[in-house]
Amino acid sequence: MNVKQFVKKHREEWKQLEQLVAAMSKRPYKMTGDTITQYHRLYQKAAQNLSYSQSYFPDDEVTQYLNGLVSKSHNLLYKDQVSSLKQIRYFFSTKFIGLLLEQWKFVLLAMILFFIGAIGSFIAVFNDPLHIYSILPAEISQGVDPDKLGKGAGAVNSSLMSASIMTNNIKVAIFAFAGGITFGIVTVYLMVYNGIIIGALAALFWHHGKSYDFWAYIVPHGMIELTAIYIAGGAGLLMGYKLFVPGQYTRGYQVKQQAKRSVQLLLGTIPLFVIAGIIEGFITPASISLEAKYAVAGLTVLGLILYVVIGKLKLVKTDTIGDFDS
Repeated sequence: MNVKQFVKKHREEWKQLEQLVAAMSKRPYKMTGDTITQYHRLYQKAAQNLSYSQSYFPDDEVTQYLNGLVSKSHNLLYKDQVSSLKQIRYFFSTKFIGLLLEQWKFVLLAMILFFIGAIGSFIAVFNDPLHIYSILPAEISQGVDPDKLGKGAGAVNSSLMSASIMTNNIKVAIFAFAGGITFGIVTVYLMVYNGIIIGALAALFWHHGKSYDFWAYIVPHGMIELTAIYIAGGAGLLMGYKLFVPGQYTRGYQVKQQAKRSVQLLLGTIPLFVIAGIIEGFITPASISLEAKYAVAGLTVLGLILYVVIGKLKLVKTDTIGDFDS
């Protein structure tokens, strides 16, 4: 193949790539998923053409042209990678809140299921503390001692505990989300089961007159942690509901559509779990007063409220700007 044949064969693709580079440089927000896919395909082919041209036509003008085209395309890709930080910030500050507000009923249902388990186990252990051994796993029921609450905190490796707690909680969230594929049955079980554990422990500490102490060690991280678990559970219940009641669409279609939304809800909980893990690893076992721990809990609640309110305001602002633009 000579240089004329080479240019004739690929010229139209190079022109298309030039047009996409210009369009994405001026109006990147108007690019669709199909356009971006086409851009990547044309960029890869242009890079292959450049390699071929450098090998067979190193001194021809077409090689210089392709080198410039590929460089511009590469720089635009690099710019997009940098701007992905803005996309991440947008997701956590705005889009995640929008998804949360859209699916609040499923998140509320997850919380109700949790409280059903908690109230049931609390009543059972409240009536007879020995029920703790039949309700909770042996490693929990035999290992908990209300009289030793808060003792030995200085021996705790806070960094290790924080990492371990974050990992465990994220696993719970993933299982709660993935349970949606079982028509939500596994998700329902996990929500109720986690409530059972908290309720049974709360009743046990109540019997020992340690409720104030118990909740002081739970609520600082628990307000954020449980909120994240409710959201993850809500994501699983959403997917399970759409599988159970697919409506006019097939279940396969609903899985594809709702799984994406549910995954986004799950991803949005990761920073919450990280914050909860840090609090549980460093503040919960710290040698500070119980009142200080409750104060931390209050701050976490305030932070959650502000997070949602600010995100909602950004959503309203975005929608308003969109209305004016249209």
